[in-house]
Amino acid sequence: MVYFLKSIADIPRVAQEVAKQLQHKIICFEGEMGAGKTTFIKGLIQALGSEDDVSSPTFSLVNEYDTVDGKKIYHFDFYRIHDATEALDIGLEDYLYADAYCMIEWPDKIINFVPKEHHVIRLEIEDGVRKLTLDN
Repeated sequence: MVYFLKSIADIPRVAQEVAKQLQHKIICFEGEMGAGKTTFIKGLIQALGSEDDVSSPTFSLVNEYDTVDGKKIYHFDFYRIHDATEALDIGLEDYLYADAYCMIEWPDKIINFVPKEHHVIRLEIEDGVRKLTLDN
């Protein structure tokens, strides 16, 4: 599926549509720095039922959010890691198999640990418009 975000105001609508399409709980986000990965993840976490204040886990590597129905959502940002063992040190495998949504920024850094069943969301900027592609 392909979606276009002309402004930040489009995020809640597109996030709701993407949330309905999710068949897997592991979602890998790809895109250049500044493409809008973290901003879209904030909208998607809200669309999945969290009322928590969402922030980037750039320095903590992972942030945890609760949904209104008591489920967990984990948001990872692996931009700053040097090798995958750093992710393993925070318990990555436990998170990935915890039956919780896992939003992963910079998944290429830990690609050997990503379960086979996952989605990829790509964000690109084309002529000032963000193009979001959801692969199943």
